[in-house]
Amino acid sequence: MRELRERRRALADRVAAGAGPAVARQRALGKRTARERLGLLLDEGSFIELDALRRARGEDGARPHTDGVVTGSGTIDGRRVFVYAQDFTVIGGSLGEAHAAKIQKLMDLALANGAPLIGLNDSGGARIQEGVMALDGYGGIFRRNVRASGVIPQISVILGPCAGGAAYSPALTDFTFMVRDTAQMYLTGPDVIEAVSGERVTHAELGGADVHGRRTGVASFVHDDEESCLDEVRYLVSMLPGNYLEPAPAGPPRGATADERPALAEIVPVEPNRPYDMRLVIGELVDDADVIEVHERWAANVICCLARIDGRVVGIVANQPMVLAGVLDAAAAQKAARFVRFCDSFGIPLVTLVDVPGFLPGTDQEHAGVIRHGAKLLYAYCEATVPRVQVIVRKAYGGAYIVMDSRSIGADLSLAWPTNEIAVMGAEAAVNLVHRRALAAADDPAALRAKLVADYTERLMHPYYAAERGLVDDVIDPADTRAAVARGLAMLADKQEGVQARKHGNGPL
Repeated sequence: MRELRERRRALADRVAAGAGPAVARQRALGKRTARERLGLLLDEGSFIELDALRRARGEDGARPHTDGVVTGSGTIDGRRVFVYAQDFTVIGGSLGEAHAAKIQKLMDLALANGAPLIGLNDSGGARIQEGVMALDGYGGIFRRNVRASGVIPQISVILGPCAGGAAYSPALTDFTFMVRDTAQMYLTGPDVIEAVSGERVTHAELGGADVHGRRTGVASFVHDDEESCLDEVRYLVSMLPGNYLEPAPAGPPRGATADERPALAEIVPVEPNRPYDMRLVIGELVDDADVIEVHERWAANVICCLARIDGRVVGIVANQPMVLAGVLDAAAAQKAARFVRFCDSFGIPLVTLVDVPGFLPGTDQEHAGVIRHGAKLLYAYCEATVPRVQVIVRKAYGGAYIVMDSRSIGADLSLAWPTNEIAVMGAEAAVNLVHRRALAAADDPAALRAKLVADYTERLMHPYYAAERGLVDDVIDPADTRAAVARGLAMLADKQEGVQARKHGNGPL
C-alpha cells in the first residue's frame, strides 16, 4: 500500500506540474498555466478537480493525462462555481473526444447543481487527428450551452486563441472576457483568409480583444492582463445569482429610500442639447459607485451595467448623451436588448434612465436593419417580467421613448424630472413639419416660428403633460431620484407576473 500511495502521489505531481518546456513556452508568451489561472480565480484551497487522469483513447501517439483541459469546482467568495481551464501546454489545448467529454460532464454538473459555469479558453481548436469526433464534441458543448441559457450564468474568459467552431461556445454564453495581446477569436484565421481572398491581416486585427470590444460587441469586457481580468470575473460573479431560481446576492440596506443627492441637478444641464456624462448620474444613484459596466467600448451611446441600489442588485440601461447625443442605433439596440434579456432571465430588476433624442437617422442605419435591431429592444422589454422602473431625466422623443421601457410597453413605475420633454419630436422639428406652409408664406418666418415653438412647448412638452395622462407616475425633484427609485424597487420586490402559455416567442433575432 505504501508503494501504491507513492506511485499515486508521483503521478498526481507529474500531472499537476505539466511538461516543463511547454510551460516555459506558455510563460514566454506572457500567459499563465491553466492551474495558475484557477488559483487566481477561485478561493484559495477550494478547487476540487475532476477527471485529472482522463486520457484519449487508443495506444498510439501521445496520450497525456487531463487531455488538455483542467475541470472541476471551487468557490468564489464562498459561493460554488464550476469551471474548466483549457491547457495550451498539453496538445495545444486542442479539443478531442476526451477533452470535450470532460467539459460536457462539468456542464451537466453545473446545471444539476444550479451554479455558475466559467470557461477559461486557451486552445488551438479542434484536434485534427480525431476528425469528426472533435466536431461532435463541440456540438455537445453547444447544445449544453443552450440548455443552460437562462438557467445558470455562463461566463467565458478568452486567454489565448479561440478559433473556428470553438468561438461559438463563448458566443452562446452570457458574458465574454478577453485579454489584450494574447486573446484572439475568429471563425477563419489569417492564413485561410489570405488563401481565399488574398487579404492579409494579423491575428489581432482580425479577432483581437480590442476588435471584439469596440467593433463587433463579442467581448463584454476587455482587460490588459490576466490578473485584472480574472479579478473582474470574481467581481461579476459577486453580482449574479447562482441560478434563475435564486435572488442575486444582496448587500446590507444603505438607507437609500431617504437619501437625497442634490448633485444630480448640477450634473444634468436643463438645456436639452447640452451633453453630460450619464455615468455621473448612475454614480449618484447606486451604492458607493458599486458598478460593473458591460460592453463599455461597444455602442457607447447606451450604457448597460449591473449595480446595487440599497443593497439590491439591479440592471441599469441608460442613454449616454456624451456619445452621439445619446441616440439609439442598431448596435445600441442590440446591446441593450441582450442585457435586458439577461437581467429578466435571472430575476434582476431593471432601472432605465432615459435621455434620448430618437433613433439615429441615415441610410447606413436603415440598411443595417435598425428597424429589426430596434425591435429586439422593444421585444426584450415587452417580454420582461422583473420589476421595471423608468426615469425620464431630460428628453424622450419618438419611437426611442417607447422602446426605452415606457409605461405603454410595461414599465411598472415611471418617474420624470421637471426637465423632461416627452414628444414625437423636438419642438423646432415639429413646428417646421406641421407649419411649413405657414412659415413659407410668412413675412417674418423667424418670429412666427418662435411663437409656434413656444406654443407647442407650452401645450405638449411641459413636464406634467404625460403625468396628467397617467404615462408618468410622478414628477420628482432630481435630488430625490435615488430615494424614489429605491422606494419603487422596494414596492415591486414581490412582483409576480405570469408568462403566457406557448412554446416560445419568435423574436426579431
